[in-house]
Amino acid sequence: MKRSPLMAGMLSGVATLALTLSSAVSAADLPGEGVSVQAFHSPIAEEKFQTIVVNKALEKLGYDVKEIKEVEYSAGYTAISNGDITYTTVNWFPLHNTMYKNAGGDDTFYREGEYIKGAAQGYLIDKKTAEKYGITKITDLKDPKLAKLFDTNGDGKADLAGCNAGWGCEGVIEYQLDEFKLRDSISHNQGQYAAIISDTIARYKEGEPVLYYTWTPYWVSGKLVPGKDVVWLEVPYSANPNGTDTALANGKNYGFDINSERIVANKEWAEENPAAAKLFSIMKLPINAVNAENMMIANGEDSVEDIERHADLWIKANQATFDGWVSEAMKAAE
Repeated sequence: MKRSPLMAGMLSGVATLALTLSSAVSAADLPGEGVSVQAFHSPIAEEKFQTIVVNKALEKLGYDVKEIKEVEYSAGYTAISNGDITYTTVNWFPLHNTMYKNAGGDDTFYREGEYIKGAAQGYLIDKKTAEKYGITKITDLKDPKLAKLFDTNGDGKADLAGCNAGWGCEGVIEYQLDEFKLRDSISHNQGQYAAIISDTIARYKEGEPVLYYTWTPYWVSGKLVPGKDVVWLEVPYSANPNGTDTALANGKNYGFDINSERIVANKEWAEENPAAAKLFSIMKLPINAVNAENMMIANGEDSVEDIERHADLWIKANQATFDGWVSEAMKAAE
């Protein structure tokens, strides 16, 4: 039977209406619809990748994801506690325990699961100098002759490329300089870490001895490879503000806890958004993936657009895992 133009138009209108209603219902079914969410990370660009991956999962849940804020850790924790920022992916546990507690602790924060595991930190020197002089511990530098090997400004003390104030690691370093009586032999150089470590790497390439602090996941250990170019220095015993035992199962002790990076959110917001809370608790990002992405940043792919692309590529390569997180989070909202 041939349809009249009027009937065809009516059928087309009905189909369009049905599609519109279906889309509206589908959008309304997303647990994050109409709810805004905002993350922060510190001014370290390498923390953006892991934050974007979480943001993209939140978008799949329907949340209105705002631009990531870059603030120092302490201010960020306070902002989450106050509800001005929703969450962060860079809660270093246990390194940030004091900042976490001072901003409200478990009374104001939601924290479940471990997003990135196996984050190491410590002191390193170039392998050539370590082997030549038998340096294995940071306390070996109490010897003025050994300390002078790492002197870059002529004051006779070893210059340690250290940790920015406010990061948490500076507190451990300062504590150990006192505990191990290293003030007379080591200067803790602080400032912009990226600039300080770039100078350190340049000196290494010129064949000069180097002494520095670093962590993983980060790109430095891709440029100066532990075991090949540099070696970790041990401490004589565990000593840090958290009072934790930093000895490893293999008997080594590098002075810092093996940390995990955990997602921390405003507790009230998380309770009102069970889908997001579930997502925060189950997402896990391999530390090697973060290291690899950080190396791409170090090699010049450092724009926001570049890092967004890195996140998209990782998600595409791990689509089933990513979709599984979103699916499980959706169920938590039912």
